[in-house]
Amino acid sequence: MELLFKKTKMVALVSTITFAVFAQQTKTQDTLKPKQLEEVIISSIRVSKKTPVTFSDLNQKEIAPRNLGQDIPILMNFMPSVVTTSDAGNGFGYTGIRVRGSDATRVNVTINGIAYNDSESSGTFFVDMPDFASSLQSLQLQRGVGTSTNGSGAFGASLNLLTESYSTKAYGEIANSFGSFNSHKHTAKFSTGLFSKKFEISGRLSWLKSDGYIQRAISNLKSYFFQSNYIGETTLLKLLVFGGAERTYQAWNGIDADKLQEDRTYNYSGLYFDENGNPQFYKNEVDDYTQHHIQLHWNERLTDNWHTNFALHYTKGKGYYENFKEDASYNGYNLTPQNGSTTTDLARQKWLNNDFYGLTFSINYKKEALDFSVGGAYNQYKGKHYGLVNWGVAILPSEIGKHYYDYFGNKNDGNIYTKTYYAISKNWGAFVDLQYRNVTYNANGIAATDVQDQFHFFNPKAGINYLLDKQNTFYFSYAKAHREPNRNDYENGTVKPEKLNDFELGWRCTKNTFSINWNLYYMLYKDQILLTGTIDDIGNPIRFNTDKSYRFGTEIDAKITISKHIQWLANTTISANKIQSTQNNSSSDISFSPNLIVGNQLIVKPFSAFKLMMLNKFVGNQYLNNVESPQAKLNDYTTTDFNAIYTFTPKIWFDTITISGLVNNVFAKQYSSNGYMWDIYPYYYPQAKRNYLLGLTLRF
Repeated sequence: MELLFKKTKMVALVSTITFAVFAQQTKTQDTLKPKQLEEVIISSIRVSKKTPVTFSDLNQKEIAPRNLGQDIPILMNFMPSVVTTSDAGNGFGYTGIRVRGSDATRVNVTINGIAYNDSESSGTFFVDMPDFASSLQSLQLQRGVGTSTNGSGAFGASLNLLTESYSTKAYGEIANSFGSFNSHKHTAKFSTGLFSKKFEISGRLSWLKSDGYIQRAISNLKSYFFQSNYIGETTLLKLLVFGGAERTYQAWNGIDADKLQEDRTYNYSGLYFDENGNPQFYKNEVDDYTQHHIQLHWNERLTDNWHTNFALHYTKGKGYYENFKEDASYNGYNLTPQNGSTTTDLARQKWLNNDFYGLTFSINYKKEALDFSVGGAYNQYKGKHYGLVNWGVAILPSEIGKHYYDYFGNKNDGNIYTKTYYAISKNWGAFVDLQYRNVTYNANGIAATDVQDQFHFFNPKAGINYLLDKQNTFYFSYAKAHREPNRNDYENGTVKPEKLNDFELGWRCTKNTFSINWNLYYMLYKDQILLTGTIDDIGNPIRFNTDKSYRFGTEIDAKITISKHIQWLANTTISANKIQSTQNNSSSDISFSPNLIVGNQLIVKPFSAFKLMMLNKFVGNQYLNNVESPQAKLNDYTTTDFNAIYTFTPKIWFDTITISGLVNNVFAKQYSSNGYMWDIYPYYYPQAKRNYLLGLTLRF
């Protein structure tokens, strides 16, 4: 890893020289502020209050107080309609997020406008980029379909991540945190500031480790982030190199109801029995994966009204998960039987080696009443899947490391869109967004025959804004979305693409002491790919097409300033999420879709340098399957966290010193935030009882 960091630093230095050689400046009478140039990176896929779309923002200052090592989904826990979970139980390692009942495979995630979801599984694995929150400028969560973006279709939400801006002044920062379950995070950041008034280099190195709340759910995580910037009068060039390496002991099996009562931290992963019948645990039952990203962005102001953004990107991922297999069949692993036996004990590794690369672009014209943009992307994904036996009893040495399967999965994904906002009058504005997306997928190792599939999706969106006065805005929008099956769906026989019609009606009100966002949504699905609640023999969730289904609900998001020292943030989602039966005109709840979600944040600032926050989350009952089985019910839960942050300015050595503390689940609530069904038996993912994290950040 140290060698990788050294190489990355070299790339960052070389990039600055490259920018100086290739940057072209177009002189105009009136120059645009550099910060505004940077916003062009994702302006084509983000929205503002004038856009008739339901969304929430979270900026760097709002993330910082709780950024003590927990993953990005956990940091988003108090946003509207969001439900989060953690395999290890304490927010380190593998974490998950659902928005409006839709899991992470249906949340479109982009980093600086570039697709992040895995092309084959559609999953979003933030564990591969630990401490990425420390390099974020802001994030925007568009609930529902949202506007056209790059990558797979959004069926629950779109999450747009914008990485840190450049710094005009040089700085260094060291942040350390420690807490329960031997958890700790160490982060070092720097920036050269602008030199020669045009160049900046910045970076971050992070190391996180935690034993986890669940037994042996150890996470050992490392990450890096480096960028170089060239800032001209009309040009901004950014080269980003970032990535991470994770090694986590598997905690994704959950526990059954009996074990939940006996020992809620128990972990079945790696369990086997020795020759005397005593239970043992394989110490290398791990998930080990490394991912590297390169992004090159070129933003150009052509005239006062025309702006462009062009980006190239490349992602390299490689890793495996390892399992101990007791009494495994020789034939099942293409091994030569020994000593007249048909089975043996062995350890296997299942590998994924993939490359993802492509380009994105956008062209924006903005003048007076018209805001128009054209954008799109073309990406290629090449994935190799293979398995090998890395250890075993009575196995020929020549067969150790030999592949017992070799599969591939290749995907091409291209889209083009146009977006137009036009202020019809002082009070009325219209928005039209048209996208065409083409997807081809070729793979083997899935079924008896190879998969060769192609999809053509047309996704129109339109909406209207009405400005009643300076404080009140009303909007209505319609959006259509399509989404292709993922690799696991093909393996389990689900091959129809799904379709969604999303209707949103909202009201935004902003006054001196409060702001409120209220909306109604109706998401009508055709052939929605839903979680059955069950998993296959290697732990992948099994999904199926359902003919007709819908999500109907209301969301309220408010910010109230009670006094100059006290602020209250609250959000509530009330919804009905139903599968409609065409046979008997009945309906049942969609799995993993609570009907009530409530979030509260009470913020007290006794003085400017000191902030106290009480954070509360309620998640209603939900089911682990789609037939409302009593044994598949996941009970509602309420959690309360306490967060404090104090920043002071010493006279020497440091510019600022920040002390922060976080107590999660203050009242030690015993709850499970996720689960699945194994046949008719429920399995649960227990979350940690009361636990804490303490942090110290030194900036100089």
